[in-house]
Amino acid sequence: MRTFLLIITIMLILPLIPVDAADRLDDHSIIIEVDGDPHQQKEYLKTYQPNIEVLEVFDTLFQGLALRGKQHQLKRLGEFDFVKNTYPVHTYQTNKETPINQSVPFLLKDGGKTDTQSFTGKGVKVGVIDTGIDYTHPDLEKNYQGGFDLVDYDDDPMETTIEQGPPTIHGTHVAGIIAANGKMKGIAPDADLYAYRALGPGGAGTSVQVMAALERAVKDGMDIINMSLGNTINGPDWPTSVAVNRAVEHGVSMVIANGNSGPANWTVGSPATATKAIGVGASTPIITTPIIVDHFEEKEIALTPLIGTNEWDLNRKFQLVDGGIGDKPIPNARGKIVLMKRGKISFTEKVQQAEAQGARAVLIYNNEEGPFQGGLEATTTIPAATISQENGEWLFNQTKKQKYWLETTYVTSQDLMADFSSRGPVTANWNIKPEIVAPGAGITSTIPGGYQTLQGTSMAAPHIAGALAVLKEAHPDWSPEQLKGALLTQALPLEHGDKRYEPIDQGMGRVQLDKAINTDTIITNPLLAFGKIDTNKEIQKVQFEIENVSEKKQTFSIDLPDQTKGLRWYTPRTIAVKPGETKAISVGLGVTSRQLAEGLHQGWLLLKGSNQTFSLPYLFVNQTADFPKAAGFELALDQYNKDNYRYSLYVTEPAKEIKVDLYDPDTMVFVQTILNLEEHSVGVVEGDLPVKNLPNQGQYIANIIVVATNGNTFHQQASILIE
Repeated sequence: MRTFLLIITIMLILPLIPVDAADRLDDHSIIIEVDGDPHQQKEYLKTYQPNIEVLEVFDTLFQGLALRGKQHQLKRLGEFDFVKNTYPVHTYQTNKETPINQSVPFLLKDGGKTDTQSFTGKGVKVGVIDTGIDYTHPDLEKNYQGGFDLVDYDDDPMETTIEQGPPTIHGTHVAGIIAANGKMKGIAPDADLYAYRALGPGGAGTSVQVMAALERAVKDGMDIINMSLGNTINGPDWPTSVAVNRAVEHGVSMVIANGNSGPANWTVGSPATATKAIGVGASTPIITTPIIVDHFEEKEIALTPLIGTNEWDLNRKFQLVDGGIGDKPIPNARGKIVLMKRGKISFTEKVQQAEAQGARAVLIYNNEEGPFQGGLEATTTIPAATISQENGEWLFNQTKKQKYWLETTYVTSQDLMADFSSRGPVTANWNIKPEIVAPGAGITSTIPGGYQTLQGTSMAAPHIAGALAVLKEAHPDWSPEQLKGALLTQALPLEHGDKRYEPIDQGMGRVQLDKAINTDTIITNPLLAFGKIDTNKEIQKVQFEIENVSEKKQTFSIDLPDQTKGLRWYTPRTIAVKPGETKAISVGLGVTSRQLAEGLHQGWLLLKGSNQTFSLPYLFVNQTADFPKAAGFELALDQYNKDNYRYSLYVTEPAKEIKVDLYDPDTMVFVQTILNLEEHSVGVVEGDLPVKNLPNQGQYIANIIVVATNGNTFHQQASILIE
């Protein structure tokens, strides 16, 4: 019997505070994964463990039971051979009121705008697996049709309130993008909304809570399911990814946020890595960015406005003065821009201090490397924005030299890839992710009690979920594969300047719903992943399908990339597709690996049709690439054996040796080796570590060492806690 879980998070995460409901202080809930028929195991438990309540049987996407009972009763389940894994279902009790985090990430201003069209998603069922939905919101109450809470295990999937722990807003924001129908209009304002609360206080939950919510949604007959959540494990066969693929096999369109770990390659995480899901990246809608300029020093600094402040509207030069941390009066602030360092007091207190001194605006710079984003809890009358530590320290030095003046210019941009959007490809199968992108920066939507502007692929994914609902209403006879194919076929490849973004940045490009509704052509499997090439002169073949949904014959040809030494393409000269016909097209790629550089190779083929040219992205890996060889290292105390820890790790290529060394986080002095394994295939590595073999309680840096079968050695670090 194994016990291990992976925490799944949204992009707005706060500390998780586990507690119990006041009326069931001694009761605990768990989900168990079982061998064999879960219905038979349910009857067994009812007979031999009558004091354990069986809450639900899972038999669609995975085999398991949801149970409730006393802790000592549930602990005995570890003795039964049919129990493969156990996972806690978190419950929560009231904690003292905690203010919303002052540095909630991914907040900008100026929301994305959606076009109005004839179809509104009427009659289409959309499930939102998230933190719950505030179904009392006036913009959502008409659409809300029900759901389930997998955190408290009841039929009330409301967002976490402040009385229950760190409050959540994420699911309500996602739902509004999909189907708000009031003061704000979503993409599909007449769609039926269902909420499945899998993430509790602070926006965190377990992988099995997510899978259980997914099973519920599939059984409830959802047409489309949105999952704006994920982890950092880049692998196609992680359990949540497998469950998502099974949901698609049951006829559901699955839409998954690609993640917010960009812009580096290989940063997509599960479950967006699922082969059959639609992984969604984030692009920018129309955004005006204020930039402060020092013409003499030829310095430009882009600002990130704090949510909750007035628009940054400075239209002439203003003097910059130092305001320190912001905890003391600033006597010379009137009519000036005040520079403050992050820390010690809240953003709200900093801005209020400057406002009280008559300041014109506030700049807050980070107290650690890199930029940051945040928001205010109270209304202020002056604009405020954030900048990086590097830029803040540079400005601070300027204020010490002389009276220093700053000018603001403004840059308006759209249809660019958001830097935070996670990039592909997927390890192991080398699939291109994301498949498509949608606006995900500066998106205004519903939250409990009002509206707020957030950013992230969490906001991009529901644009696609809403688009699918509209498309399904327009074409009710289309299958999930056709709906997905239509959106991908008509996506617009994005460019930055005169250069197109790479396939692993954007997939097919930015969604164009109006064109998808009226498309004459549906291309299925248009992202051509040729996999990993290990030998010279190897020919790899992939296949896509062209469906002619028009009433006229269509003819196509394929334009190939510029000739490259070591590459040979094999494609048909012309392709004729009759009305209503679907034709499979094979594309071959011959690779002489020694004539090409090792690593990732990608680009575009052009499919020229009678009325339109389509860009088909391709990708292959020559021999090897710089992808992460390990991910998701976790170490957790066994809940049924306090003398034992469970470890879990995902390996992305066959390993000759796997080793984990612990280091002191303050001195980086080596402490000890806790794991040393030999010969392991791609996939999950998990097992037991006795407490007696581990160092003393405390925080450690784990250095994960993977020695590949070719002898190359790779390192990755993770922070762990031994309790």
